[in-house]
Amino acid sequence: MGRAEERRARQSGARRAKPKKSGIRRLFTWKKMLGTFFGIVLLGMAAFIGLYLYVDVPTANADAEQQSNVYKLANGKVIARTGEINREKVGLDQIPTDVQHTFVAAENKSFYDDNGIDIKGLARGLYNTASGKGKQGGSTITQQYVKNYYLTQDQTATRKLKELVISLKVDRKFSKSEILEGYINTSYYGRQAYGIQAAAQAYYGIDAKKLNVAQGAYLASLLQAPSQYDWQAATAEGKRLVTNRWNYTLDNMVEKNWLSASDRAALKDLPKPRAPKAEAGLKGETGYLVKAAKQEMMASGISEAEIDAGGWTITLNIDAKKQAALEKTIKEQVTDKLDPKKRKVDADLQAGAVSVDPHTGAILALYGGTDYLKHEFSNAKRTDYQPASTFKPLILAAALEKKAKTQDNQAITADTMYSGKSKRPVEGSDTPFDPPNEDNVSYGEVTVQTAMNKSINSVFAQMGVDVGLANVKQLGIELGLSRMKTAENVPAMTLGSYGASPMEMAGAYATFDNHGKKVTPTIIKTATHANREPYSKMKDAIGEQVVSRSTADALTSVLTGVVDEGTGKVVKNKDQQVAGKTGTSDNNKSAWFTGYTPDLVTSVGLFGEAATPRTVDGVKILKGGQVTMSGAAGSPTGRINGGGFPAQIWAAYTFGLDMKNAKFDLDTDQGAAVEPTWTPSETPSETPSETPSNTPSRTPSETPSETPSETPSETPVDPDPGQSSSGPPDPGQSSSAPNPGGSQNALPNDD
Repeated sequence: MGRAEERRARQSGARRAKPKKSGIRRLFTWKKMLGTFFGIVLLGMAAFIGLYLYVDVPTANADAEQQSNVYKLANGKVIARTGEINREKVGLDQIPTDVQHTFVAAENKSFYDDNGIDIKGLARGLYNTASGKGKQGGSTITQQYVKNYYLTQDQTATRKLKELVISLKVDRKFSKSEILEGYINTSYYGRQAYGIQAAAQAYYGIDAKKLNVAQGAYLASLLQAPSQYDWQAATAEGKRLVTNRWNYTLDNMVEKNWLSASDRAALKDLPKPRAPKAEAGLKGETGYLVKAAKQEMMASGISEAEIDAGGWTITLNIDAKKQAALEKTIKEQVTDKLDPKKRKVDADLQAGAVSVDPHTGAILALYGGTDYLKHEFSNAKRTDYQPASTFKPLILAAALEKKAKTQDNQAITADTMYSGKSKRPVEGSDTPFDPPNEDNVSYGEVTVQTAMNKSINSVFAQMGVDVGLANVKQLGIELGLSRMKTAENVPAMTLGSYGASPMEMAGAYATFDNHGKKVTPTIIKTATHANREPYSKMKDAIGEQVVSRSTADALTSVLTGVVDEGTGKVVKNKDQQVAGKTGTSDNNKSAWFTGYTPDLVTSVGLFGEAATPRTVDGVKILKGGQVTMSGAAGSPTGRINGGGFPAQIWAAYTFGLDMKNAKFDLDTDQGAAVEPTWTPSETPSETPSETPSNTPSRTPSETPSETPSETPSETPVDPDPGQSSSGPPDPGQSSSAPNPGGSQNALPNDD
């Protein structure tokens, strides 16, 4: 082979020979890289599909389900929110449509079109985060809802993957409206407000349904940075940022055709929220109102656990003006006059009152004490103190209803004559009883009307026996006096020796005012919950006829005499008919006035409750035990009578209200309201030892006690033996003192 041929052969071989590649180039060929990429994608897809199939939509996390219970007055004013989470869920029908749109415009414009996740938004968020433009999640409304409602706030890859999967499933399972509702109700808005209803109250003092589009845009803007964007606490930079966010939200609404350009142009200034207000909590009267409402619900079969789980919106019957007036009146008439440093007994005085509409049973005002946080037991509901002579109308009502007769076989009416002699032994009873009258004053033959006016004990002790003590007891039970259920049929019952509360007495007298139809005082107007049927006892507040109209109207007529000419003169009003009865218990441990007009019934009670432990006449009395009130508040007579402070409170409160004057519509021919104004003469007893030689004159506010100054010889057994004789701090201790429906040391029965 020649040299030329040899050269051509070498060149041809060189062209055919492939160059040798390095190890790295052999590993990363473009074919292998492309194959690997698709493999990873396929594996990722397979993993995601597996994850999608594996991960179910979980149950809600505990915090997302928690709600507060919201308590409102009859006018809609919120007075308390109870529970750990300040949230009150509302449906979309309670959120204006344009306000709904502000949240979509602010957070996720594509919400109504996406499938629960936004890939572009997610990619954009990742890019912005990686490029140092701040944390940008790119989450849709559905994802944020899933995070709030189903998951946690952890920033982990696992949680984020779950969020994506669950968001896709939630979007398929629920409508956009359901998702938006959940998102708006679970989001945190700052100021301890979870959900739009709590936020609307916290920032603007209104319900969510009253928000306008500008306010809604502000609340929607808050969600990005609640603390930073709270106008009242924001820095200048924070205000600038939230203003920009607010404008951005409204501009997006125009873009989506949810807001017209002209309406947008009119919205120039962000609506400034009000300054933060501390939650009132349960201080003052609020705690008594909330507790009474809760107890009423529990009495209807709703468990305490169900209530405490939250989510209730409870509207009370409480009238804001009457509630404020009752609180102010008791403060001015009594509590402002108390000076424990000057008079130790002033620390022992407690007040309670309840005001009821006799036509509906609604509790319009309730006073449980000076402050629930300092004295948890409600004086409005306590049944451990004797109602004393305010019980006497029930004896006459039983007599009229049963058409009872005296021992001389005379029908008992307002005009029936009885002996008013003090310490006169009752006739017809197996149990001896001879109660003294007030200050041991004796009267001659008097009418029942006069006996009611002057609250003559001997007359009503005998009348109770004439009627039949079992009949008196049964009427007390039917009128709602809970302790009468365990009362013994002994004559001492006639003097109100078994405990009752201002609420119970208001209900009993309201029944008389309502022409004999049963009135059950009711504090709740409505209670609603998303998962339950609405609750209300108002339909049951007015019941069946307890006594006939003729009986009830006759009793009302008689009780007008107590006000016009008897122990209740302090409440007499020339423009308004009033019926009522005073009461003062043994040893001046309680004093009462329960009275009514045609449209309002109010029972006021003052109670002597030991502020500190002590020993009285050798008997140990613990804190919370019953003690005398004599001398409290600088009472001019020393003794506090039903015709004094209680009647003064009643008159100042009732006549201070803007109420129409009205007369009772009575169907009766008995009593002071229909008889002549003259009063039958009362002939004093001829027994000098029983008649004071010089009875001092007294003003109406100084009317003395109507109950015996001595303990009746036959003391009923304790109607609630399950209660110890101790005060609230030491329920395990007791004394040996008897407890006839309210002993010296009885625990308040706040039920």
